[in-house]
Amino acid sequence: MQQTGFRAAHRLVEIANAVRADPQLPRDAVVDLLVRHGEREADLSEGEFRDSDVRGLREAALVLAEVLAESDTDRAATALDDLLSQHAAPPRLSRHDGHTWHLHTHDEAAGWSGWFLASGAFALARLLSEYGRATWGECAAPGCRVLYLGGGPGAPQRYCGAACGTRVRVAEHRRRRKESREPSPG
Repeated sequence: MQQTGFRAAHRLVEIANAVRADPQLPRDAVVDLLVRHGEREADLSEGEFRDSDVRGLREAALVLAEVLAESDTDRAATALDDLLSQHAAPPRLSRHDGHTWHLHTHDEAAGWSGWFLASGAFALARLLSEYGRATWGECAAPGCRVLYLGGGPGAPQRYCGAACGTRVRVAEHRRRRKESREPSPG
């Protein structure tokens, strides 16, 4: 189980979005996501990554999704501090199973859910401390609940992508145009 740079934050967002879309996300889909984010398939075999691990990881993803959906930086920081105090261990460098040196922030005995909670909270805490605010969020477009990682400094991001942002701006433009054409009551 590795964590390198901000890859853990991207892994967190992708898995959290997948579990929010399907709270019973099948084992194979969870494994595919983890492999795509650098975990070794051998570590995710049936004997190593059991159904209880899949359930725990899905539950952990939903806990972290609440932090990702939190728009208030102070509340997000408090939630991250709580997760770190409950699930993180002193950071240490590790190199194992063919991986390069990387940082472990979890108790080795914590299992997959503990690893996911600790590494996800640590990744978000790093982002928050680097930019001084939560640079993530839940898309503000009506009907879209996709979580995203923002780009860092600059204006805070409000939408998961250009399509949602454009859809909202076009709808607002049409609404204003329609209102300006309506006769005033009188």
